[in-house]
Amino acid sequence: MPETDNAAGDLPKAKEAAMYVPMTEEQIQAAHVGRLAPLGGPIHIVDYDQEWPRLFEREAERIQAALGDRVLLLEHVGSTSVPGLAAKPRIDLLLVVADSADESAYVPAMEAAAYVLRIREPNWYEHRLFKGPDTDINLHVFSPDCPEIDRMLLFRDWLRSNASDRRLYERTKRELARQDWKYTQNYADAKTAVVEEILRRARGDGGEEAHEDDSS
Repeated sequence: MPETDNAAGDLPKAKEAAMYVPMTEEQIQAAHVGRLAPLGGPIHIVDYDQEWPRLFEREAERIQAALGDRVLLLEHVGSTSVPGLAAKPRIDLLLVVADSADESAYVPAMEAAAYVLRIREPNWYEHRLFKGPDTDINLHVFSPDCPEIDRMLLFRDWLRSNASDRRLYERTKRELARQDWKYTQNYADAKTAVVEEILRRARGDGGEEAHEDDSS
């Protein structure tokens, strides 16, 4: 089974980098439904694949068929949603339902469609995460008005439109992927400072554009 991480949409769980404390192994294990095995090798970053949007559309159709009008929002997020950006070959999806904590309202329908619940985080916006029946995905589930929804979409949309920060983020990911990590969440946590720097610019309170690196 592919490794699971609970970083939302390829982002570390941070509102402000100065406030953020990386997850401990105990917290990572506690959030996981079932056994969580450590990574068996390095983080795998690949060049952007034109197939990723099609894979998202296929998953979106399956989820919509399973849940019908219980789907309030369904978006492609994370690095695979940004054209031209290298990424882990794993499709991140954002699903918003009326109450992500009310598992009886949507988990049985998802399981009937062969999705598997892997993450349950009551203390972090009642986040839930599913793996898919075949394609390597992380399906993140939140309730309406969760601030993480806007954060994920803002980060995605900014990287889609800002080539400089897109290159900065890709360089950071490739550098970190060359290091050894026990869990994918640890790798996501390590991106916190750069992610928050980019988000500040996306919100309009970061000042200058990202500096170019001629060596990249």
